[in-house]
Amino acid sequence: MNLTEKPEVVQWPRTHYVFVEKVGPFQQTAMAAWQEFHRLKPALAAKNHIRSEHFSLYKMGPPSVYRAGAAIEGPPIDLPDGLHYEEFEGGKYSCLTYTGPYSELGPVSGRAWEIALREVAMRPGFAIENYVNDPQTTPEGELITEILIPTA
Repeated sequence: MNLTEKPEVVQWPRTHYVFVEKVGPFQQTAMAAWQEFHRLKPALAAKNHIRSEHFSLYKMGPPSVYRAGAAIEGPPIDLPDGLHYEEFEGGKYSCLTYTGPYSELGPVSGRAWEIALREVAMRPGFAIENYVNDPQTTPEGELITEILIPTA
């Protein structure tokens, strides 16, 4: 598992975020949320500038909530049905970085949370998986994902 073992404290900025939200076990909701987001993305892009930041926000339940989406330049214009918007407040996070295929994110996230529970004073809020590079142009083994855990 190619995961950093020492969390780095970072500040996530306030972000205009458009997303698909699913409630339920992540094994059932994550892929479905991303598929739906990518299906709706062209309609969103027709009137909004989508930034390169694609990330998920998630809370472990009950209920478990998973949001798949992207940052946009400002509040959305004519948000397509099926998408939601919020100005995500951001804040202080402990970041662990994983390099490798998305298919391993389940066990990697589990390990990241084990590390965080030992070393980080956590606060309530959404955790973040930030997908640093583009899976369309990056080999699977070189994909970088930042796992960000809300920190007090």
